[in-house]
Amino acid sequence: MSDPRPVLVVTSLFDPTADVVISELHDRDVPVVRFDSGDFPASLSVEAEITEHGLRGRLHTPSRTADLAHVRAMYYRRPTGFAFPHLDEQDARFAITQARYGLGGALASLPGCLYVNHPHRIGDAEFKPAGLTAAADAGFLVPPTLITSSPDAARNFIRRYGSVIYKPLHNPVYRVGGVSSVVEVAEVSVNDIDDEVAGTAHLFQERVPKAADVRVTVIGGDVFCVRIDSDLLDWRTDYSRLTYTPVEAQPGILAALHHYMNRFRLVFGAFDFAVGEDGRWWFLECNPSGQWYWLETETGLPMCAALADLLERKT
Repeated sequence: MSDPRPVLVVTSLFDPTADVVISELHDRDVPVVRFDSGDFPASLSVEAEITEHGLRGRLHTPSRTADLAHVRAMYYRRPTGFAFPHLDEQDARFAITQARYGLGGALASLPGCLYVNHPHRIGDAEFKPAGLTAAADAGFLVPPTLITSSPDAARNFIRRYGSVIYKPLHNPVYRVGGVSSVVEVAEVSVNDIDDEVAGTAHLFQERVPKAADVRVTVIGGDVFCVRIDSDLLDWRTDYSRLTYTPVEAQPGILAALHHYMNRFRLVFGAFDFAVGEDGRWWFLECNPSGQWYWLETETGLPMCAALADLLERKT
């Protein structure tokens, strides 16, 4: 007899990666309830009751209803934020806070649910200083990194290490001419540093002379490693110039991956490494909500099946 408990997929309306996972789950007769938490309360409603027996209740979308006490797993991807444009600024701020701690709190407290990943764990893992510190503790090679708002500290760091890159600590979407854009990774020199650095926090990191990059996608107990060859500082700036090769993890990498995942209590992670000219892998970051499906289409690695196995709770 099939398991009637649904998988919740929490993401925005346009998410091709979620689409392929949902299709795979449908082919397995696994019930799915997809919604964007940002649609609350316009087309999404919830009633969650907490008793001595724990949390129970229902969540309603325009086409589905989920029993909150019997959710199999939640695939938490990239939902939009709460918005109340019909309210004035102060009332909207209040309503957004109540939605976040009300609906968000209920969704983060589902009994017996496997989270891929839990939204609170995603939030913890998205802090780059925490991720870099955890990576060093796990045994990864980590490039020397400075987080500062001091122009003098930035200049001294660049003088010490010579070849240094700047990275945003988090990448909110900018719109330039109506087109979504992001702040790119770039090499910086002492002459690039001025007093505007004092305006906020910045991340500077020694540049690793690299031969290639590796994206490692961890899905439950499965680990998929893909070497990415290009002549780019940041391969994400031009996918047309990339070539892909599945590879095996270097000795020690698997143990470090699991140490890192356990540190943040993640079951999914997209890790980026720079492959040094000597062949060693240098940790750059782990995205707990990173993209992965394009690598399956490029390499044939069974990543969608692995994620569906996890959500179905076969593994």
